[in-house]
Amino acid sequence: MKLSTSLVAVKKITSTVPRSNFTDEELEQAAQLILQVEGVINPIILQRIGLDTYEVMAGDFEYYAAARAREIDPRKGEMIGAFLVEEENEEVLKQQIALLRKPQATVAEPTNPSSSSLESRLTNLESRLENRINELKNQQETAKQKLDKELQELQNQIPQKQEPLDIFNNLSLPELAFRLKAAGLDENRANKIAESVEQERNQNKFTSLIDIVARVKIERGKRMEGISSDTMLKIIDNWSQILFP
Repeated sequence: MKLSTSLVAVKKITSTVPRSNFTDEELEQAAQLILQVEGVINPIILQRIGLDTYEVMAGDFEYYAAARAREIDPRKGEMIGAFLVEEENEEVLKQQIALLRKPQATVAEPTNPSSSSLESRLTNLESRLENRINELKNQQETAKQKLDKELQELQNQIPQKQEPLDIFNNLSLPELAFRLKAAGLDENRANKIAESVEQERNQNKFTSLIDIVARVKIERGKRMEGISSDTMLKIIDNWSQILFP
């Protein structure tokens, strides 16, 4: 009967030994070493407890280190080398376990555990809890950054409010006529004011709303008529209530 190792999926394995029996620092170190060579130098010993499930008989530390390696890199840590206890090798492997394998932290705790042992386990649990809290904080920060980015994108899509003076100085003739009509001016008057605005600003940009009132003139019958102060106030008031695209 030749003894050989088998590759077993880590997720198919369980252990009756608590993970807290081992320090996170040692498990982390062992996990990194497992990933570097993609395997363990000391195969674990498993007994079959189901069609495709196994339980650790010896090598609980190696198993938990392999489980941590799988958490870090699911691809490299997917499988682990193991000896499987079958009917034909059960007795021999049990004898080898008894003679050659010293269980790591698998000894049952005494009825009255020492204070140092209890303190060690509590410290390990606190370390694991702290690591989990840090992971949650990182997840929360990532979610916050994602939300901030989405909000910024939404804000960028909101049309920016334009000052009335900028509108008169910079909008194209059709756009300016459209906004004047939106402010309540009839189409003919809006088009004429827009044309006058364009002619005047081509010579010199407007410096203020008063400058616009003074310079913009349109023909009304036989006389030239400007934008009155009341009309300008009406235009600005209407624009302040309308969100233009």
